Formats: sequence, structure tokens, C-alpha cells
Amino acid sequence: MKKSILILNGPNLNLLGTRQPEVYGTTTLQDIEAACAAKAEALGISVSFAQSNHEGALIDALHAAKGTHDGVILNAGAYTHTSIAIRDAISATMLPVIELHLSNIHAREKFRHHSHIAAVVVGQICGFGAHGYPLAMDALMAHLGEDK
Repeated sequence: MKKSILILNGPNLNLLGTRQPEVYGTTTLQDIEAACAAKAEALGISVSFAQSNHEGALIDALHAAKGTHDGVILNAGAYTHTSIAIRDAISATMLPVIELHLSNIHAREKFRHHSHIAAVVVGQICGFGAHGYPLAMDALMAHLGEDK
């Protein structure tokens, strides 16, 4: 059966390409989704995308992923550093999740150094900009035993 992953993006990621390009680059979320769709085709998997600026909507998307997807790539944005509720949702779904950040959160402001979700995810990819998404797809497929 074909593996399926959800790529879930949090607050302000809908503004990629124009929001602080010196930090996040000029690639748009639509560009990232197109690159991930092409990567999914090459990997022989299906991929779905969701983005929300609302914590509850991200939690709902994580809940809905259980039984629908084999794993999740999550860029929780600033909620990484503040949301115990998203951490609990990851734990509750028991799906493998890769934590993703465009920037290197460990080289930025001190408040960004701590991730509430890091302890309940498979791993963390940060600092590679938009290239982090296909890296996360490879990592998730390897974790699922589907690396090619």
C-alpha cells in the first residue's frame, strides 16, 4: 500500500517569500508544496498539505492524520516554543512526526532554542531553508522503512 504523509505548517508560514526574507528566504509556501509534491512522486508516496495560523486547527489536523497518514512533517512555527497542546496532540496520535524549521532555531533568539515538541518527535531538521522539506521527507520515509 502506498505510504501517505501530511506536511503541516503553522503560523505565518503562509507569508513565506515576503516575511523576513533575510531569515526565511524568498521561496513561497506554494513553491515548497510544489517541490514536495514532485519529491513525493519520485518517492512513490502520496502527500497532503495543510497550513493554519491557529493552534486548534493544527491540533485538529494532527488528530485527523491518525488513520489517514503514515507520518507527519510539522513546521509548527512559533508554537514549537509555546504549545504543550501541540506536543500532547503529537503524543496522542502516536504517528511519527519530523519537526522542521526553515531557520536554525538554535542560532537565533534564546527563546527559540527550546522546543516543546522535540521530545515527542522522531527528529528535528532546521536551518536548511526550503531544502529542509525534502530532507524531512527522506528522513520520514527512512524511519518508516521506505527509503529508496
